Amino acid sequence: MTNVDDSPARLRLDRALDHLAVTFRGMAARDDEVQCDCHWGSEEELARLKVPDVELDPDLLHRTWTAPDWSDHGAVLRRILPQFARALVDGLVEPMFGMDEVGVSFARSHWQEWPAPQAAAVEEFLHAWWAHSLTEPEPAVPVHELLALCTEASATPGPWLAVWETLDDDVADRHLADVANRWEYDLLGDQLPWYGWWLDDEEAVRAELAAWLVRHVPARLRVRDGHEELLHRIRLVGLTGPARWEDPHWPNHRY
Repeated sequence: MTNVDDSPARLRLDRALDHLAVTFRGMAARDDEVQCDCHWGSEEELARLKVPDVELDPDLLHRTWTAPDWSDHGAVLRRILPQFARALVDGLVEPMFGMDEVGVSFARSHWQEWPAPQAAAVEEFLHAWWAHSLTEPEPAVPVHELLALCTEASATPGPWLAVWETLDDDVADRHLADVANRWEYDLLGDQLPWYGWWLDDEEAVRAELAAWLVRHVPARLRVRDGHEELLHRIRLVGLTGPARWEDPHWPNHRY
């Protein structure tokens, strides 16, 4: 029997996807939009973006959201957003480097400056997707990838971390342990754990993320077995200079 996810978080996400489809129905790229037919695709494919509500094949969808040089990136993203959002949620989008690239595509569109109903629909989709992923044991897009996406899309990790703080359960804590394990190497090197393509102040984002993990990882994971070394490494993230690398628990990372 198929296991149907009818949790409140999934129902919220489904409503957000439906609302995107309604909000962006009839959207199309500008009539004067152009692209390089040598590197991007054909005139026929470009013409499809200027017709609303026509499903794109996966390859064309990929080339469309990844292209960095649309004259009106916002119009192009609005055109593909209903299909793109469902592909994202289903784990069908495969960036070359990481899901933060998807966040950059959102950021390039300046979606927060769109008309209020459109911006609200995008914001609710991102928040609903994030909330569902934190409660899902094996989300289609891993939580560490989605946090990078949402941070790039919104230029701040704050709202996403605030939601995480409200969840006190085993699933959210397992995701926290996974993120801390994946990111401690970069954070101990005072580096953001992804490229930070579109952030105005990459260092401020890194510092906020590091400070949040230092505050919350010990409280969430202290009582759990097998996290002793991880707890020490996250503690070291909160230190600087010799206090960090001369600590007896310094893991001998090389940068």
